[in-house]
Amino acid sequence: MKITYLIPGSGDNFYCGNCQRDTLYVSWLKKLDNIEISSIPLYLPPGTENFGDEIENKVFFGAVSIYLKEKIHLFKSMPSFVDRLLDSPSLLNFAAKQAGVTNPAGLEETTLNMIRSNDTSRDKEIKRLTAFIQESGGTDIIHISNALIMGLAIQLKHTLGKPVVCSLQNEDDWVDAMIEPYRSKAWALIAQEEKHIDLFIASSAYFKQLFIEKTGVDEAKIKVVPTAIEVDEKHGVDARPEIPALGFYSRLNQMNGLDKLIDAYILLREKEEFADLKLHLSGGYTHDEKDFINDQIAKLKNAGLENEVILYNSFTGNQKKSFFSSIDLLCVPVRKHDAFGLYLLEAISAGVAVVQPATGSFPEIIEATQGGITYFPDTVEKLAETLTESLSNRIALHKMGQKGREVISKELTPRAMAIAIKEAYLKVLN
Repeated sequence: MKITYLIPGSGDNFYCGNCQRDTLYVSWLKKLDNIEISSIPLYLPPGTENFGDEIENKVFFGAVSIYLKEKIHLFKSMPSFVDRLLDSPSLLNFAAKQAGVTNPAGLEETTLNMIRSNDTSRDKEIKRLTAFIQESGGTDIIHISNALIMGLAIQLKHTLGKPVVCSLQNEDDWVDAMIEPYRSKAWALIAQEEKHIDLFIASSAYFKQLFIEKTGVDEAKIKVVPTAIEVDEKHGVDARPEIPALGFYSRLNQMNGLDKLIDAYILLREKEEFADLKLHLSGGYTHDEKDFINDQIAKLKNAGLENEVILYNSFTGNQKKSFFSSIDLLCVPVRKHDAFGLYLLEAISAGVAVVQPATGSFPEIIEATQGGITYFPDTVEKLAETLTESLSNRIALHKMGQKGREVISKELTPRAMAIAIKEAYLKVLN
């Protein structure tokens, strides 16, 4: 069974949970019998450290050329060699660091066009992508990583005559950040075009229900496959760090609640019992978040705590292992209601307990892993109170993290996840 997986890249400048999920899907599906999978990046190159040789080195629908075609009419008829220049790795990596790539402002029409099944402006690139798939041996199933690129898959489906599977995770982050009337138009378009998708795969029961409410899709058409993660037996946290520390591991921005955690940390440091508590941050950020980061640094300086914070310059490899080995507890108090939150599994699989607001899919994750606690209401004051209670018993925290790690290693394995996805493929083919 041959699978073609279409994956929008992020440029690898910040921690992207959806990108990490796609990495897991591809790498573990590849290990199953009778599965041949080819991953094709769209917009921007994904992190090569994460994908290795599971990803093609060509990028289709390059972010720079798509943007220019949308904004400047002349570029819509530019020759193919100009497209290739605009899709060069150096230019795409530069674009990945800029504000507009991860912000829907100014990209509303582009978003709608990528959802529509009858948009003709992408015909040339669709033909290039189709030819590439056929020259690579064809495919049995097209799997797209999210519903915001439904239009591409539908055109491929009509051209190649193959079924389409669509993963669901956090489409609301992008769509609901769009201004009206684009926001309503986007949800209406997804509801209109969903008939072309053979099966949706949601990462949580929470997001399955949210997608049904937004689009009216039949719930029988959505299969829930919780995201899993591999437990690295060699690099778990076997003992508490010598110096107590609170950690944040996700993209460093306001949406993910970094400022809320810093506010709570400042409140904790006012207590004598937390006089030596450190704050460790990892996850990266883009150009448009620099002002926000500077504001947080200023806030810490005003509290006399600027030297109590460690900012990791990488969120992968040895830096990632060092980060999780250095903290007692992870907290990412997001403002959004997250569809899953793979960063929580990253922590728990390393033996680190988590504290999260009781929103979105977090209660599901905590219940499934037994590796953390949730709090309500989602305020800085309640967060500080919950962190105080948790960090006051570091031994219990460590045991909670170890329990979660054990549960993940037995019950939330990437192999089980891959088998569930393979079963979904077989259902579609049959």
